[in-house]
Amino acid sequence: MGTEATDLAVEGMTCASCVGRVERSLKAVPGVTEAAVNLATNRARVTHLPTVTVPALIEAVRDAAYGAQRIGAEAPVDRGDRERAARAAEIRGLARSLGLAALLTLPLMVLEMGAHLSMAVHHAIRDSIGFALSWKIQFVLAALVMFVPGLRFQTKGWRALLRGAPDMNSLVALGTGAAFAYSTVATFAPALLPAGARHVFFEAAAVIVTLILLGRWLEARSKGRTSEAIRRLMGLQPPTARVLRDGAEQEIPAAQLIAGDIVLVRPGERIPADGEVTEGASFVDEAMITGEPVPVEKTAGAQVTGGTVNGTGAFRFRATAVGGETVLSQIVRMVEQAQGSKLPIQALVDRVTMWFVPAVLAIAALTFGVWLVFGSDPALAFALVNAVAVLIIACPCAMGLATPTSIMVGTGRAAELGVLFRKGEALQALRDVEVVALDKTGTLTEGRPTLTDLAVVPGEDEATILSLVAAVEAQSEHPVAQAIVTAARTRGLVLPEATGFEAVPGYGATALVDRRRVAVGADRYMARLGLDVVPFATTAATLADQGRTPLYAAVDGRLVAALAVADPVKPGTPAALAALRAHGLRIAMVTGDNRRTVEAIARGLGIEEVVAEVLPDGKVAAVQGLREGGRKVAFVGDGINDAPALAAADVGLAVGTGTDIALESADVVLMSGDLGAVATAFGISRATMANIRQNLFWAFAYNVALIPVAAGALWPFGGTLLSPMLAAGAMGLSSVFVLANALRLRRFQPAAATGREGA
Repeated sequence: MGTEATDLAVEGMTCASCVGRVERSLKAVPGVTEAAVNLATNRARVTHLPTVTVPALIEAVRDAAYGAQRIGAEAPVDRGDRERAARAAEIRGLARSLGLAALLTLPLMVLEMGAHLSMAVHHAIRDSIGFALSWKIQFVLAALVMFVPGLRFQTKGWRALLRGAPDMNSLVALGTGAAFAYSTVATFAPALLPAGARHVFFEAAAVIVTLILLGRWLEARSKGRTSEAIRRLMGLQPPTARVLRDGAEQEIPAAQLIAGDIVLVRPGERIPADGEVTEGASFVDEAMITGEPVPVEKTAGAQVTGGTVNGTGAFRFRATAVGGETVLSQIVRMVEQAQGSKLPIQALVDRVTMWFVPAVLAIAALTFGVWLVFGSDPALAFALVNAVAVLIIACPCAMGLATPTSIMVGTGRAAELGVLFRKGEALQALRDVEVVALDKTGTLTEGRPTLTDLAVVPGEDEATILSLVAAVEAQSEHPVAQAIVTAARTRGLVLPEATGFEAVPGYGATALVDRRRVAVGADRYMARLGLDVVPFATTAATLADQGRTPLYAAVDGRLVAALAVADPVKPGTPAALAALRAHGLRIAMVTGDNRRTVEAIARGLGIEEVVAEVLPDGKVAAVQGLREGGRKVAFVGDGINDAPALAAADVGLAVGTGTDIALESADVVLMSGDLGAVATAFGISRATMANIRQNLFWAFAYNVALIPVAAGALWPFGGTLLSPMLAAGAMGLSSVFVLANALRLRRFQPAAATGREGA
């Protein structure tokens, strides 16, 4: 039985512990094989058997005390509008809570901290309202902060704690709750405390809540910016479309387009859907989809892509894909899936954070116990302050955001540069690649070969042989076949009808033409047919040395001609190969073409390793061979015959101008035919992984360094303590730092654009 994937939007997650809890709850559902939860996107992707229902998955998330709803299959642009609205509502809600908390905390700070910092304020409070009433006012203000804007921390935190699954909210609830409870006792039942321990920390509880809300607000705003690339892609979809319905021109919302609609496009407009031009002509800028800077001519019969920009002409087209089926929607969906995936490096983070919050609770309890025994008078207050500081400083938010935010920004920036990561894991895998194996036709070369030579045996007519061969090749979609057909038609030859066409992948093709059996293909095909190509050996060698691919033709079992086609190297190929070498990569060419031809091209391009004359399964063997010595191999190709190698390589990169089968087999899709996109993919991979390492170092180092300080480890060596208020500020800033560092990836520029690569 196969598996299915369901995407859920998860509500209420705040830290890495939340992620682990939701994942464990989902994996506990019978029939679920895998669950990956992303804190940066607030999404879960669940792989499960068809017997598992969506309500069961949603219930599992609710059992873990979080909300969930299914992400439907509607167009990403429609879903994006809804998610943007939800994000904006969240930011507005946090802003209101932060404003109220700050408004209530300010007078509380004046009453308590002002009395400590200024003797004038101290005397003014004493002589006016007195300290007893001051503490009661502070109680009211702190209670309002704790249980109005700060209620989210209390309800979620204590609920998680009572379930035995504490999270970041539990740390905040415990820390602020302890400070508030201690202060309440000191205010209303001071006799319960030792004389020297009657202090209040209402301002600490209120400031902690306010600063954490500030951190949440900044975090929400920053998280919104991490998905900016997705929003820009979605923004390519125009809101309206002009269609012909019932013989009249109408302007309708683009979301209401249906396949078969005739859409009118005026100069300068964005195309609202994918389709086929039926009338008119223009040039269309497809740079935002393919990365190609030169506008593409569109005439009747040409395909157009939604989101691209029309030039100065006007045309009509028949919509063939609308809504969630358009290329643009598929690109957005592909980027979203990559952003929601987990890299292998995340497994380490998950293992650590699973035990992190319980460990922090234990350290806080130990801190309280140690200072209660050995602390300065009043020991009880001293112990409480340090324990609260530990609870607040150790929030694992930054750990949970370190990896997914970098993935979001990195894959989004890659999409803007025409590189689509179908699998997020490829980001990490590319970093470790040592060898890049490249297909020749359509990858290194234009993929549009031309017929350059035709030599026939004595007694045969060149035009007749060419028409026979072209009749066979007219049945094939191979670029070499099309080159032969184009040459025949250019010479004005009439192609006879071919029947019984049969293609032999990796060898050639045969068909019956004018009651004559015609076969055309490589020398190995002739050998398979029992024909010797020795008569053309000298000619073939000369052609191969010139970088041309020799082919042979046989009629009724007799070798009659040698042909040659040449496929020009793409203009950007030399620069792209230089960029790959700058990454320290070794380059190999793997192709089914003639060895001498391939070696001639390889010499011109400085390619170190060549594997030629291989069939599709031979390309897989070639990839395995390049792995010798434990090397990681990436394969770049664009054709059907490349699909097995793309799947077999450690990372498969498909040129987006290639076939759907090749694209489906790849880990990374290069939207343009420019080989420079390969170097861009490597560059963005290495920049993103470096960014993740920086984030993880900061998140872990921050906690490792500051938890002991918060616990009072420096007190015996100079009297340094970390105030709970400073701990709250530092905790919030740690998450903001991680997000800000990830956002630097938005400035990544490929080497071709800047002369050097970097963010």
